[in-house]
Amino acid sequence: MIKFDWKGVFPAVTTKFTDNDELDFNAFDKNINAQLEAGVDGIVLGGSLGEASVLTDDEKFALLLHTVKLVEGRIPVLLNIAESTTKAAVANAQKALELGADGLMLLPPMRYNADARETLAYFSAIAESTPLPIMIYNNPVDYKIEVTLDMFAELAAHENIQAVKESTRNVSNVTRMINRFGDRFKIMTGVDPLAMESLVMGADGWIAGLVDAFPKETVAVYRLVKENRIAEALTIYRWFLPVLELDIHPKLVQYIKLAEVATGIGTENVRAPRLPLIGAEREQVLKVINDALAVRPALPEGSWGRVSELTA
Repeated sequence: MIKFDWKGVFPAVTTKFTDNDELDFNAFDKNINAQLEAGVDGIVLGGSLGEASVLTDDEKFALLLHTVKLVEGRIPVLLNIAESTTKAAVANAQKALELGADGLMLLPPMRYNADARETLAYFSAIAESTPLPIMIYNNPVDYKIEVTLDMFAELAAHENIQAVKESTRNVSNVTRMINRFGDRFKIMTGVDPLAMESLVMGADGWIAGLVDAFPKETVAVYRLVKENRIAEALTIYRWFLPVLELDIHPKLVQYIKLAEVATGIGTENVRAPRLPLIGAEREQVLKVINDALAVRPALPEGSWGRVSELTA
């Protein structure tokens, strides 16, 4: 089984498109290189923020193959699996292994409100089809299916189901998972405006959204918390929070892509039916971003950057 540490900052990266609605690998590479420079610990491709629902399988696999080659083993690359059928999910998991993915993020079945038995069967079938490490994405707010503690107790039978992206928006769930399972499941907080709270409560890592525009600040918050430099982390986090709240809006893709443009590491192009922001809404989001940029804090030395370079 492929192994890596479920800890640190894993950007849920956006998918870049050209003006002709094709994959824009040049813009994608610029952002990934900024993430690597900041010292992120992994990459998640094709998630909600990556516009998974409008990507073809060929595009997902092209992104995966390209990213694996780009990062050259420096950090793990995970592919999100978000399918309507178990058959398709298993096929994608097997293809991900073939193309060099280091792990998978699994959403519950799409477009069907599966009950607990059906959801467990879906996750189990995928886990049994691959040796890849798996993170379950638990987001009942957006996807209407909660993976309960009792369900995790059953999933624990699968050695390669190793982590959860904790997006219930209930910070106490971090403690509940630890009290019930110890360190059996690594906990990756998945809600940007609750990230520091979740890390302080014991989350191992952060599947982040605004990291796509602010990689160094995101890594700094994570590292400072884990070094118990809480006051320093809190100063950055309080500055960051108005921007982080862009992550919990239905138009988070457009909002975060606009932030990427503002920080010079992205484009605004989205794929229809999404459309770029216009009018008052666009100005409101830009104000949040520009207000933050106007007072962007200096980061403590050593709080971001590749670990190998910091210790060289």
